[in-house]
Amino acid sequence: MNDQIRQIAERLRGLRDVLELSVEEMAAQCQLNSDELTQAESGDHDISVSLLQKVARHCGVALDALMFGEEPKMSTYFLTRAGKGVSIERTRAYRYQSLAAGFKDRTADPFIVTVEPKPDSTPMHYNTHAGQEFNLVLEGRMQLCIGGKELILNQGDSIYFDSTLPHGMKALDQRTVKFLAIIM
Repeated sequence: MNDQIRQIAERLRGLRDVLELSVEEMAAQCQLNSDELTQAESGDHDISVSLLQKVARHCGVALDALMFGEEPKMSTYFLTRAGKGVSIERTRAYRYQSLAAGFKDRTADPFIVTVEPKPDSTPMHYNTHAGQEFNLVLEGRMQLCIGGKELILNQGDSIYFDSTLPHGMKALDQRTVKFLAIIM
């Protein structure tokens, strides 16, 4: 697994240590599975943004602190120039670019998400997290499954949905897809 994932795992483990919680206690408090948290803390597996968001919200820390190792400082505005947002490549297939990493106490987390195509036989990975989500396809096409419903989104299409429902996506046409995701 890449260094960025290992660094996130270290921050996640460090937060739990500071709070003096066992894996089981932290998992229960954050409504996670103990095995899922153990895997995330190992640094040997991809860590979903939804898991990080659950931990961040429960522990009262900024999502950025877990993802990027930096606390947001701005409270009036935070400007992100084109292509300059703090980014993390969770796996070779997913890259998240934060568009508001420096704004503290924000109520939404906007990202540009870039997803590389995978073989059609690759199973879709599903996430759930508290709140709602908005996606706007900027480039390419993607299949989005929400609560068992399969949708095809083309460039310019957008969707707003209840993110407590299991949802997953994949790039179509063997081309990279890029979309704006706002997690609230």
